[in-house]
Amino acid sequence: MSEQNAVPLIVLSAAREPVEAINGILRRAGHPVHCTWIPALRDLGDALQQLDPELLVCAASPDELALVARVRDKFAPSVPLVALADTCDEAGIAAAMEKGARDAVSLSNPVRLQAVVARELRAFRLERALDGALRSARDTRRQLETVLRRSHDAIVQVQEGIIIDANESWLELFGYAEPSALVGQPIMDLFDEATHPALKGALAACLQGRWSEHTLKAQAVLADGTSLALEMVLALGEHEGEPCVRLIVPARPRDERRLAEDVTQAMNRDAATGLLQRRPLLAALAERVAAPAAAGVRYFAMIRPDRFATVERDLGITASEDCLVAFATVLKEQLHPQDIAGRFGGTSFLVLLERGNQRDIEVWCEQLVAKVAKHVVRVGDKSLTLTCTVGLSAMPPAAESLDAAIADALDACRRGRQKGGNQVYVSDRADTDTRVQSYDRIWVKHIKSALMENRFRLVQQPVASLHGEDPGMFDVLVRMLDHQGKEVLPAEFMAAAERNDLLKNIDRWVVGASLSFAAQRKPGCLFVRLSKDTLKDASFLDWLDNHIRTTRAEPRRLCFQVAEDAAANHITQVQSLSQRLRERGFRFALEGFGSGRDPLGMLSTVPLDFVKIDGALVQSLSADQELQDRIRTLVEAARTRNVQTIAERVEDANTMAVLWQLGVQYIQGYFVNAPEQVVLKAER
Repeated sequence: MSEQNAVPLIVLSAAREPVEAINGILRRAGHPVHCTWIPALRDLGDALQQLDPELLVCAASPDELALVARVRDKFAPSVPLVALADTCDEAGIAAAMEKGARDAVSLSNPVRLQAVVARELRAFRLERALDGALRSARDTRRQLETVLRRSHDAIVQVQEGIIIDANESWLELFGYAEPSALVGQPIMDLFDEATHPALKGALAACLQGRWSEHTLKAQAVLADGTSLALEMVLALGEHEGEPCVRLIVPARPRDERRLAEDVTQAMNRDAATGLLQRRPLLAALAERVAAPAAAGVRYFAMIRPDRFATVERDLGITASEDCLVAFATVLKEQLHPQDIAGRFGGTSFLVLLERGNQRDIEVWCEQLVAKVAKHVVRVGDKSLTLTCTVGLSAMPPAAESLDAAIADALDACRRGRQKGGNQVYVSDRADTDTRVQSYDRIWVKHIKSALMENRFRLVQQPVASLHGEDPGMFDVLVRMLDHQGKEVLPAEFMAAAERNDLLKNIDRWVVGASLSFAAQRKPGCLFVRLSKDTLKDASFLDWLDNHIRTTRAEPRRLCFQVAEDAAANHITQVQSLSQRLRERGFRFALEGFGSGRDPLGMLSTVPLDFVKIDGALVQSLSADQELQDRIRTLVEAARTRNVQTIAERVEDANTMAVLWQLGVQYIQGYFVNAPEQVVLKAER
């Protein structure tokens, strides 16, 4: 170390010799120092202020040492003081420390002198660095508080569910004049009750550091009692040394292009209901069905309130339109972001639904029918309830005409109304239409050809943990390749495979490929589906044993899953299969769990490792308190049996936050990650 970088020390001593001795001892020990000799106490104050020393060594009597300590405390209280004596013993060290010194040393013991000086210099530097960090943190906090106050983003800070601060933008957004109107109030008071479960879950997740800038959708309650739909970002913060959560509603800069798009959207929408008008609706539907579905199935739902002519007669034309608006509001609350909905004509509404399977579609429709029946409509001084009928028709992947599919939905709605209404009626055209029969003949040929030519591929979708590290678990899905190598989704061929007894063959291909995947990649767990045909296949286990020996895969890396409704209809086979698979080291799960007749009974009768909560329930969870209570009961029942829970088809942050609150352990769906192709070293 150069003299310029030497450590500044002050030595207070009547004689010069101790200064030179200390300087020599420390330099020989590798501590280059610059010792400044101060012979008189009267000069010490100026020296402490001008030299900024890191250590003060004092060769003085005990009485003088107390005076030195007082001067040090006045001008440089953080500088450590070490007493220098002719000899040092325990009593002398204690006396020096009592007078204000950190320790006492002697020139007769240079090793101890070096150790004490090194310790005190290190402590001084650490304390100085800490003080600097604290000052910097205080400055940063002040700057942050200024930014929060001046930010155009609306920001509120929350501790333990209570508002502790809100900036001007937040006050303006919610319609309050002063922060005092909000500080000390529960944050939940500012939001609609339907938003509470998602917000509580998000707050808890954020405090645990497990909320990664997801956008939370909420319905705010403003000061005047009106409501406002918001999108918020949550961030972990600090307030007066304690952790807090910041809720941020980002300000929206003026965007002329967005404004033009909003105007166009407004022109395309029905003024009363806010849904698309008929012509824009048909255009949007044609554009959507021109592209293949990302996954799952497509259905048209024609929805119409029952006996609306009676409502018009009882309320009058104008008041009945208010009633129809209330009906449309319930419908809009049930829609998912990707759904396309509009006013088809008169009192009829048309929705294009895209879900994982037909059961998901039917559950959504059943929930809508139930919600409409429970909803009380108030028009003026009158109250009434409505019922509705939903007509469903499938949109085949290779359908020639959009018109035909919509006509099927319209016909199904009419038939449901003829049967009394207040129900979901599914078009049976797919079972009898000769076009579908010829469609099946084509797909059977393609499926058999793909099996023989190994033109199936695995894709994996991650399963994420809500309460820990990445579990390395994946849901296994299958795709077929056509002769040009283009990917074909299961929605296009699985229905034909089921109708023509080919599911068992596809199951075996998927299981074999999954075993190869497990042997090569060694994932934490692969979830592999088995159809009801495999449940009834007595030769499946022998076939599986042969493939385990061939691939040398570890059974614990696979979890076979069966749909709850299939398991309920084949309970004896499922119990036997689950037990025998687990004896081999595999794991077993029920998917689509919670929608069957007796899910709690299934938990107690089938040996299980996981249950996957039905995606049709999950997708309607965030705004349905009754459904949340139902899922909580299932999760608690599973936990008591050491069965782990996974939520299927999670598509937004609100749903994830509610699942967190309910104690669900894992989630999967497009919100986590889209399916990705599995690449093996050697294709099967």
